[in-house]
Amino acid sequence: MQANKALMQAIFSELAQGNGRPLVDAMADDFCWTFKSEGPWRGSYRGKQAVREELLGPLMAQFADRYTNTAQRFIAEGEHVVIECQGRVTTKAGQPYHNQYCYVCRLEGGQLKELTEYMDTALAQAVLAPPARPGT
Repeated sequence: MQANKALMQAIFSELAQGNGRPLVDAMADDFCWTFKSEGPWRGSYRGKQAVREELLGPLMAQFADRYTNTAQRFIAEGEHVVIECQGRVTTKAGQPYHNQYCYVCRLEGGQLKELTEYMDTALAQAVLAPPARPGT
């Protein structure tokens, strides 16, 4: 759907400027963020509140400056939008954290229902302390 693609483009336009509020605002109450990786990042955070408190809060607390995420490509089909993107930030320990991501998002009724994340887990493990282990 073009509306889903347009929503994600608007969200990433703001993320590129360091504004994560539109992403959080678009999450449904039963939103689920899943990491498809091995190691401490594997698993899912279920519910908007859990995503904010157990994932995003502890993650953003590690950063010394404003996190930005710039999209290079959007591919949309039906209720799914795939985003290839590049995050940039410096940690409080002074290390650059410039990871590349692929997000597979499912939207329903103008809200984000699911985000499946693929990233460079070796970089994340080398630079970041993982957030609380997800329940699943």
